[in-house]
Amino acid sequence: MSSRLLCSIAAATALVAIAGADDGVLTGRMENDVYVSPTGQFKIPAPVLTELGGTITDSDSVVTFQDNYDTHLSIACFEMDAAQKWELDTLGLRDYLLHFFTNFVLTNFQARFPKSTIESARFMPDLLDGTMITFALLPGGSSFESRNRIVDDQPQTPVVAKRGTLLFVRNRHVYVVSSELAERATQRSTYNRTVEQENLLLTERLTTLAGRFIFADNKSRTP
Repeated sequence: MSSRLLCSIAAATALVAIAGADDGVLTGRMENDVYVSPTGQFKIPAPVLTELGGTITDSDSVVTFQDNYDTHLSIACFEMDAAQKWELDTLGLRDYLLHFFTNFVLTNFQARFPKSTIESARFMPDLLDGTMITFALLPGGSSFESRNRIVDDQPQTPVVAKRGTLLFVRNRHVYVVSSELAERATQRSTYNRTVEQENLLLTERLTTLAGRFIFADNKSRTP
């Protein structure tokens, strides 16, 4: 992998992890309620409402949507170089996407949140011509941690955040679409979902979002 792409992934992962500060200036642009990426590779209706406190933060390669309720969602889009195209052709789509997540996305999460692990992964051949969905656990990596206070206003043990991530290839770009399961933090004292229920909820949210993309070839794709 080129050093340029490595730097892009590291910067994108950092933005995903710390997003929330919004200076109101976007690298991409809004067309009514639709976010347009800086490169024009994709458009998507914004999943947060700014009038209700939602924020949109972006860079050349990633956009993060967040609100104070249950949304922390990022979309990263990396152009494939010759080395990446060769890896895709050599490994095949399924193994390439898992390799990309494990060796680059997860590694960068682990740099910010030690002991982060991949819980499971599944390939969905019929979604966007082949999509990998992964589920990762990030100790201390919740974007909703500030909600977790006890009576004396001292922080509790950090939440182990759970993120679902879709990875797919479109128009020689690798997409990494990631969403936190906010309920682990916002419903902390009463939270009792099973792993299977968590995975189903994240899968439903992410596949619904996948159906809202409009790509550079002007063809929207549905699950």
